Amino acid sequence: MTTSGAPSEPAEFRDAVASLHDATVRREIEIGSIRPPQRLAPYSYALGVEVSPPEVDDPSLVPTDSSGSAFGRLVLLYDPAGQEAWNGTFRMVAFIQAEVEAALAADPLLPQVAWTWLAESLGVPDGVTESQPPLGSDVPAVLALGGTVTATTSVRYGDIAGPPEAHQLELRASWTAGSSDLSSHLEAFCEVLASAAGLPPAGVTALGPVQSS
Repeated sequence: MTTSGAPSEPAEFRDAVASLHDATVRREIEIGSIRPPQRLAPYSYALGVEVSPPEVDDPSLVPTDSSGSAFGRLVLLYDPAGQEAWNGTFRMVAFIQAEVEAALAADPLLPQVAWTWLAESLGVPDGVTESQPPLGSDVPAVLALGGTVTATTSVRYGDIAGPPEAHQLELRASWTAGSSDLSSHLEAFCEVLASAAGLPPAGVTALGPVQSS
């Protein structure tokens, strides 16, 4: 298994990894390379993505059920021979976990809404698993999209630090990229993370070189 950067890696894989560094993301989102999973594909690369917590002068002003940390992982798997289930050679595997407000967690439609965030950011129409955007479009080409969304509530008892209740949203998904230009896939992933974190609309900043952790 290799994780990118070695001259022995296929050029297509190295180009795909490099394209991730061309993505532009919100300034509140931090990205760094992490150790990728092993044995899932001949070549893999992974990014850890996190929403920076807001700066608060007085921590007592933050309500106990306010939105908290949000983070995720985006893994690139590459198999030059392809895999039947992928319907391609590049597979993206995404994971997002975010703390959400109590009112949002109580909404039974939350999982559906979260999945819509992902599908819309990838340009996949509702009820289908793939998209084929027009040539030159900024929307990524996506095949074989699938995943799960889970909303949970944890209640703390006894001598356990933290708010009495914590509400979390977890999204796990994977899809096949239709080309080796993956910048738009990372941008779409970050859009979903920003939505899960409850970030307001804001500007973007260039990602630039990713630092190894």
